[in-house]
Amino acid sequence: MVANNVMVTPAVPAANSVLVAGFHAISDPWRLQVINLLREQELCVCELCEQLGVSQSKLSFHLKTLKEALLVQSRQEGRWIYYSLNRSQFGVLEEYLAQYRHFSPIVTSYKSCD
Repeated sequence: MVANNVMVTPAVPAANSVLVAGFHAISDPWRLQVINLLREQELCVCELCEQLGVSQSKLSFHLKTLKEALLVQSRQEGRWIYYSLNRSQFGVLEEYLAQYRHFSPIVTSYKSCD
């Protein structure tokens, strides 16, 4: 939205920590690799560790961040834990970003900052 030639962006509600957690979670290259691996199918921790070439403790840290952001869900089968994407939460992030497609172009300020 543009008001008085100033671009106004929608504020992120303070209570909406889900958005902040989601964008934080996808800001890490390791977590993006996990997300890419889970795009096609669910995988157990051992498969993720093998494909990423990381230790289980390092992967657990990243999976915890992804789970706290609600981007990944898990299920236990016997002694194995399988992870998959929570696609609906990616939709929440996508909907938030889609708001920015509807804004007018940014108006250049010609004021000096002196």
